[in-house]
Amino acid sequence: GQKRFSLEGGETLIAALDAVIEEGTKQGVKEVFIGMAHRGRLSTLAHILGKPYEEIFCEFSGKSYDEEGDFDGDVKYHLGYSRLLKADSGEDVTISLAPNPSHLEAVGPVVQGLSRARIEALDGDENAVLPILIHGDAALSGQGVVYEMAQMAQLDGYRTGGTVHVVVNNQVGFTTNYLDGRSSIYCTDVGKVTQSLVFHVNADDAEDVVQVMRIALLYRQRWNRDVFIDLLGYRKYGHNEGDEPMFTQPQLYRAIAKHENPLKLYMHRLISDGSMQAS
Repeated sequence: GQKRFSLEGGETLIAALDAVIEEGTKQGVKEVFIGMAHRGRLSTLAHILGKPYEEIFCEFSGKSYDEEGDFDGDVKYHLGYSRLLKADSGEDVTISLAPNPSHLEAVGPVVQGLSRARIEALDGDENAVLPILIHGDAALSGQGVVYEMAQMAQLDGYRTGGTVHVVVNNQVGFTTNYLDGRSSIYCTDVGKVTQSLVFHVNADDAEDVVQVMRIALLYRQRWNRDVFIDLLGYRKYGHNEGDEPMFTQPQLYRAIAKHENPLKLYMHRLISDGSMQAS
């Protein structure tokens, strides 16, 4: 009965986050606030924030929080985490993943508030604080709070120096085909409200993803405006371990079953250009 909401099909999100944080530390970022829902959250906790694997697996078996006295507990893909890390650049950076409910996009305004509070504490230095919001394609175009945040992004009372919006676009919302979930062509068309810069990138191409994230960070630091990165990928399995997508999207999932994952595709690329040898 356990659920993990796997990231398979969108694994390059981890490379994307690593790239934007590493580049951020070179550009003066001292604190990063991340907001995301369930998809890929455990991978982000482990590989970006460095949450110990044993803590995550302990939560799978039902860790008790009574002795800590802070709260009664929650499902593992709602919990937040914060940690001071040393980037490859040698700079220290504090990364915080905000706790969130199952209500998609509700964490967005929380991250904006956390970021704004820290910016004010740092005498208005917007480039020292980086808000990152990770969306699903269906939630980005379907939840009204996203439009509210977009409209408030440049207001003096609410601005946070630009948010990096990363979309894990798996082209399906639970069981809803993307053609039935929005009227716009792209899920990121909400960004057009504020003429934000939007990148669309193949989530199978790790190097392109990393390059786009670095450019997006430089744009944000230079112009202090929102930027959207649409990672066009897929969802390897169902919405969760209780969903069988072959019932609802049989054609799509027959194609996905034959498709190699980003790791293998990148391995083939490195072998073909002579960067590594097959063992």
